[in-house]
Amino acid sequence: MTSTQIFSVLLTAILTENFVLSKFLGICPFLGVSKKVNTAMGMSVAVIFVMLISTAVTFPINTFLQNNDLGYLQTIVCILVIAALVQLVEIVLKKYIKSLYNALGIYLPLITTNCAVLGVVLLNFDNGYSFGLSMVNTLGAGIGFMVAMLIFAGVRSRLETADIPEGLKGLPSTLIAASLTSVSFLGFSGVIDGIFG
Repeated sequence: MTSTQIFSVLLTAILTENFVLSKFLGICPFLGVSKKVNTAMGMSVAVIFVMLISTAVTFPINTFLQNNDLGYLQTIVCILVIAALVQLVEIVLKKYIKSLYNALGIYLPLITTNCAVLGVVLLNFDNGYSFGLSMVNTLGAGIGFMVAMLIFAGVRSRLETADIPEGLKGLPSTLIAASLTSVSFLGFSGVIDGIFG
């Protein structure tokens, strides 16, 4: 695993293969928790934590499953590990950061069903990454999730003060802003290809 390979996997996961803006995974918290920058940041940190720990825990379990012809249990085991980790995050936030726990509300337990978390774990297996590259890809995916959340939270905060036609207020303007944010990340594919292609 070279430094170029690490840098390539990290930048690709953050920019061109962004789980929210490119793969459209994790849309529920992206739309639901991005009204304020501080809640978007809190959700992003929680998702990054769950992604990294779930990758670290599921990698050896998946290796064991594959070596014993139990690969069909892969998705079930990953979901159980993610659910347990989300419960851990929820307990810690409730005890130590009550304001963030209250701000995230129903979206915190929804990390369990956040397909970005399950998606990054399963895509690491599908891409055949080693443990180190899996962790790098997961970190990149988490940072990409955070970047998308923070950019979109900034856009949504500007939308609240903008003069928007009545028919576009609410969900329509939110979806238009989300699509424009997604399109803005397409430009990075040429940059990444130019650097590492």
